[in-house]
Amino acid sequence: MTIAVAAFYEFAPLSDLSRLRTAIRALFMDHGVRGICLIAPEGINGTLAGPPDGLAATLDAMRALTGLALPAKMSAAPEIPFKRLKVRLKKEIVTLGVPSADPTRRVGTYVAPEDWNALIGQEDVLLIDTRNHFEVEMGSFQGTLDPNIASFGQFPTFVREKLDPAKHRRIAMFCTGGIRCEKASAFMLNEGFAEVYHLRGGILKYLEDVPEAESRWQGGCFVFDERVALGHGLKVVGGPSEAQP
Repeated sequence: MTIAVAAFYEFAPLSDLSRLRTAIRALFMDHGVRGICLIAPEGINGTLAGPPDGLAATLDAMRALTGLALPAKMSAAPEIPFKRLKVRLKKEIVTLGVPSADPTRRVGTYVAPEDWNALIGQEDVLLIDTRNHFEVEMGSFQGTLDPNIASFGQFPTFVREKLDPAKHRRIAMFCTGGIRCEKASAFMLNEGFAEVYHLRGGILKYLEDVPEAESRWQGGCFVFDERVALGHGLKVVGGPSEAQP
C-alpha cells in the first residue's frame, strides 16, 4: 500500500497548548499516522505519514479542532518514513530567536514556482538558501549563496554580518517547504532590505510543479524523514524506490 505524507504549517496565535497537544496526539493515534508535529503560541508545523484515508481524516479533524486552514504539501512513500509519533510543545514552530520577525504581521513577496526561474535569472537579484549547510550540500538552485549555517537560528547573524540593505536591494530566498522563509523574510524586511521575495511552497512545490527540463534545481532536497531526499516529481532520490504522489 502506498503511504501518504503530508507536510504542513500555519502561523496563527494559539492558546491552551497542553490541551491542544493532548487532543492532536489522540487524533494521530486514532487514525494510525506517525510523524512529528510542533505546537507553539505562534502556530503549528508538522510532517505526518499514514494510510491515505487515515491521513486525510487526520488533517480534516485538525482543521476542525484548531480552526486553521493547514494547507498540506502531499507526497508519497512506499512505507511510513517515521518510526515514532512525536507531538511537542515549543516556543517557536521554527526557531529563529528574533521575536520581532512575525510572519502574521508581514512577510516578503511570494513567488509562484512557475515564476521563480524568471526572478532568479535577473542579475540584480541575490539568491539565498536559508537552509542549513548540510542541506545545501545535498542540493540547491544554480547560483545560490550558501550562508553556511548549522542552524536556522544563525541566519540573523549571517544577514547582519554579510549583507547590506544599501547594496543588496533585491533578495530571493527559498527553503524546503516555505516555513523558514516566512520568518527569514519578515526578519530581513525589519532589517531594512527593500525587496524580499520567497518561493511559495518551497523547494518541494517547485520540484512538483516545474518540469525537470525547465528546472534550475540541482541535486536532492533533504527531507526530515527516512526518505532522506526528494527530486523532481517528488521522487525519492538515491534509494531503491521512487514513490510518486
